[in-house]
Amino acid sequence: MGTTYGDWVRERRETAGMTQKELADAAVMTRSHIAHIEAGRRIPSREDAQRLDRALGTGDVLQRFRPGDDERPVKEYFESARQLEQQAVVLREFGLSYIPGILQTEAYVHALLRHTFPPLSEAEREKSVATRLKRGQILKDPVKPVVWTLLDEAVIRRPIGGPRVMAEQLTHVADLADSGRIRLHVLPLSVEGHVLMASMLKLMWFEDQPPAAYTEATFSGVLHDEPAQVERLQSAYQQALGDALPMKESVAALRATAKDYANHDS
Repeated sequence: MGTTYGDWVRERRETAGMTQKELADAAVMTRSHIAHIEAGRRIPSREDAQRLDRALGTGDVLQRFRPGDDERPVKEYFESARQLEQQAVVLREFGLSYIPGILQTEAYVHALLRHTFPPLSEAEREKSVATRLKRGQILKDPVKPVVWTLLDEAVIRRPIGGPRVMAEQLTHVADLADSGRIRLHVLPLSVEGHVLMASMLKLMWFEDQPPAAYTEATFSGVLHDEPAQVERLQSAYQQALGDALPMKESVAALRATAKDYANHDS
């Protein structure tokens, strides 16, 4: 996003005679979050904008003029993470129930969106599909971002969209891994339990700002930028990765499963 909104927040803060830390304390946010908003690197959530309005005494201006606060094709709680995903130089994804968004094929996205609640209209669904596929365009750059993908084996066993859709989707991910564009690891079902069983996880590193993380569960998502929490999530990812199959075996598992789906469909 542009920096106009962030500049306005900074000007209001300075007019109020507050430091970033003082505003962060008043708005129940972190100083780094305030810094990212002012620099134009983050879009505050609606709740964040409400707290900033209260802390700065600006009525509802920051809520009403929040960038992108219109009918968007992604859930509100994911919008900030989507923006950061496009800026990241390193992405590490964990898929708990489905293939991460940037790796999804068009047919797989359509199949996933049939299970949303409340249901989407056809127009809303098409808009969401286009947005999801656009996110995946970052993989057309041969170098950045560096992408690691960790998948719970349940992801490749759940036949979302049926055999043909799954065969195409798993082959797509395996091809990306074989080409060297992504690293791929599968957490086998034989692992009794692991530290990431509660939610999906996205870890992000950047050239010009501290790393961030995003976790998502049913109807909710949280963007984390507090350093201690981000480091904790990074460590959890590394721990789960230690139980995963090596890359060669992981790719083989996807191709074998894709073949099974293809044979089932024939």
